[in-house]
Amino acid sequence: MESKKEFFLECYKLGIIKFGRFTLKSGIESPFYVDLRPLASEPKILKNLANYLLDMLPLDNFDVICGVPYAALPMATAMSLESYIPLIIKRKEAKTYGTKKLLEGIYKKGDNCLLVEDVITSGKSLIETIEEVENEGLKVADIVVVLDREQGGKEKLEAKGYKVHTLFTISEVVKILKEVEHLTDEEVARINDFLNGNQVQFQEKKKISYENKLEKVEHPMAKRLLEIAIEKNSNLIASADILSTRELLDFADMVGPHIVALKTHIDILTDFDADSTILPLKDLAQKHNFLIMEDRKFADIGNTQELQFSYGMYKISNWADLVTAQVIGGSASLDGFHNVGVVAILGMSSKGTLTDAHYREEAMKIIESQSNVMACVAQNEIPDDLILMTPGVNLSDSGDSKGQQYNIPEKVINNYHTDFIIVGRGIYKAENPEQEAVKYKMAGWEAYKNAL
Repeated sequence: MESKKEFFLECYKLGIIKFGRFTLKSGIESPFYVDLRPLASEPKILKNLANYLLDMLPLDNFDVICGVPYAALPMATAMSLESYIPLIIKRKEAKTYGTKKLLEGIYKKGDNCLLVEDVITSGKSLIETIEEVENEGLKVADIVVVLDREQGGKEKLEAKGYKVHTLFTISEVVKILKEVEHLTDEEVARINDFLNGNQVQFQEKKKISYENKLEKVEHPMAKRLLEIAIEKNSNLIASADILSTRELLDFADMVGPHIVALKTHIDILTDFDADSTILPLKDLAQKHNFLIMEDRKFADIGNTQELQFSYGMYKISNWADLVTAQVIGGSASLDGFHNVGVVAILGMSSKGTLTDAHYREEAMKIIESQSNVMACVAQNEIPDDLILMTPGVNLSDSGDSKGQQYNIPEKVINNYHTDFIIVGRGIYKAENPEQEAVKYKMAGWEAYKNAL
């Protein structure tokens, strides 16, 4: 096998440790985050890991091996295959049906069980696991751990009489990463402060300016939107959930001078006509220098979306500058949008939305693989090479009876680093929409300047 240092660097390539600013389950903010689950997806690395762990142990002492669920289960399985020591599987909780067993496998009372854990922090989960395993009649004397975060867990368990064998400590891996220049002196100091129990000072990330953003974005429509923002000193997108063409055109003419884009739901118009609706709307967009964003929220297979985009009575491809689309159809479903900027729906502002952290993580992989996606609609921070638009912005209301939840401009711009605020009823339902548009434009721009 390669050296322990070389082995760790192979593991590190899988993204098992990230450095930055992370909130742990305990609520504590940490300068690093450890997730060893990707190791299970690399058979060669998992096999080598099993042998490294086995080499530290007196193997004749153990009758069975048990991994702490769930991350350590594949590690324990690999160790069992390499050592021929039988494996038992511990459930997170006992079944409520059938045998209702907590431990699965062949064992007998009095057997000496080796516990395998991926990461040890406070030791709490291990202490709970030991108690549950011992309640089944097994004995636990040794625990083997891949990484010790050095936050007291190892010492706590050893004080209770258990032997804790650790392959790596966080100090050791920090030293390795510093040697190969993957960590800066500042990052190392921050980690050491954290390990020593000192308060960690995180540098607050500043909002990127529109001028700097122009250098990062690649989509031509994204660049155009940013240029309009700079020219008009505005980050306001007005949503026009309006039912008649006359009202839509009047609204666009009133708020047009103050917005960067007008967000339409063209299919709710009761009197839509391409000539009398779209042509004058495009004239107003040119007159007042704003983009037209059709909030169609395409959500189908690629072929269907391409047809919906280009055909039918609305022929959106003929007039929209931007369109919104869900990403649930996968990356290829977004290929059919041509000569338009795609705004991907990453998160929604409604109560009970299903766009949770797991959804957003998977959706972002699709978004980053698509060159025609220029922006996201979301309630969270995204990479700087994409434009972030946040809906549900209102200066005076907290929500509605249909689950909508509102935020003020300062909150979304400071917390999420939002680039453009989307305002609907706060403007189009106002007695004086133009006056409200000015108010939101000023509030949004002031929040942007203060966040730089």
